Amino acid sequence: MLVVDASVALKWVLDEPGDREARAIIETREPLIAPELVVAEIVNAAWKRLMAGEITSRQAGVIAAEVPRIFAELLGIDALRMRALEIAIELRHPAYDCFYLALAEVRGIKLITADRRLVGKLAGSRWQDRCLSLWN
Repeated sequence: MLVVDASVALKWVLDEPGDREARAIIETREPLIAPELVVAEIVNAAWKRLMAGEITSRQAGVIAAEVPRIFAELLGIDALRMRALEIAIELRHPAYDCFYLALAEVRGIKLITADRRLVGKLAGSRWQDRCLSLWN
């Protein structure tokens, strides 16, 4: 089981650097989970791409409808909010990303991300071993 953040999930459906590696994660058939926040992030990213003229409204709709279905489980964020805040404060990093890390910590599993900034923040921290970079 792996926690997958939106930076990886979007690569499942968009042709961009790292998309092959992201799609390979699905092919392992390992259960993939995320906080429900991933849905909001995916929909927002689809909207941004649409507004930038990079995708069509149909493609945005497919992304919003299909990407969340790939997850074996989407967990509510309420139970993660305090831990995500604590992690965000300690790392001095946006709380959005820390919800994924909090879920990985609670479940005792790894988070996979394509967010280089997050990976950089985790380097040398107590969460370094909890996170896998898509780029490795």
